[in-house]
Amino acid sequence: MLIETFTVGMLSTNCYVVNNPQTKEAIIIDPGLDLPIQAQQVFEYITKEKLKVKLIVNTHGHQDHISGDTIFQEKYNVPIYIHKYDSLWLENLKKTKYPAPILLEDNSLINFGEESLKVMLTPGHTPGSICLIGEKLVFTGDTLFARGIGRTDFHGSSIDDMKVSLQKLMHLPDYFLIYPGHGPSSTVIEEKRSNPFLNSDNSF
Repeated sequence: MLIETFTVGMLSTNCYVVNNPQTKEAIIIDPGLDLPIQAQQVFEYITKEKLKVKLIVNTHGHQDHISGDTIFQEKYNVPIYIHKYDSLWLENLKKTKYPAPILLEDNSLINFGEESLKVMLTPGHTPGSICLIGEKLVFTGDTLFARGIGRTDFHGSSIDDMKVSLQKLMHLPDYFLIYPGHGPSSTVIEEKRSNPFLNSDNSF
């Protein structure tokens, strides 16, 4: 599984293009563009690598993660995936000829090429926040950052749900790479050691 990261939008969202090097099939995770022109760097990479985009997936429904969905959908003629609890966020996007999004559930599988990502429902930042788990990695959206976590003071957020979700993530193997929705990548073991929100004595 090859991963290319593009930092987009005013909130520096990590937009990921993930592909299988054998089949060249790819997915786009969290295209949170502010302006359509910001998609050009992603288009150029996909063309250069001769990738075949199969779908777009949102780790949650906030604007800084979904605002480029329809730009890529129209370019590549692919569906949008999002957890059913956050699907209402997509109603404000530009209407396209495409049908309703494909709604994910906990333990859904996202398949492309010879790759597969498993959906883990991790509410807290939003009710439908998800993480995407691969063989040795996890895309954590705005649930878990390097030395931080997503905000829990929005409408629909929950501190209690976030605590449960973080514990679920900490049961992943220590060597797992973490690709968050903002900021640098990390590992599970590094977050166990250095993330103050994972300290059992921290009441945040």
